[in-house]
Amino acid sequence: MKRNCWEFKNCGRQHGGTRVHDLGVCPASVEGKLNGVHGGKNAGRACWVIAGTLCQGSVQGTYANKFGSCSSCDFYNHVKEREYPKFKLSAVLLDQLRTKPISPETR
Repeated sequence: MKRNCWEFKNCGRQHGGTRVHDLGVCPASVEGKLNGVHGGKNAGRACWVIAGTLCQGSVQGTYANKFGSCSSCDFYNHVKEREYPKFKLSAVLLDQLRTKPISPETR
């Protein structure tokens, strides 16, 4: 089974995680429009396009503001390497976020 970002990074921000009380639930763990991308749960293997994820101990902002950090992240590079040549580019994922309806099973 492929690990999601919260499992790989041990951030504790997934539902029931140890840091939810302090930092809130990570939006990547609940973003259903990217469910299944790169074999992950919700946006768990596409967290770099989701605003509000944790990076270097801080909650990050929008994709445009955070992607510089994400492109050097060990998890991002892990997914990119493992999914090659079927790795989905950020532009494709961002378009999917804008246009794909949420499926009932991920609500």
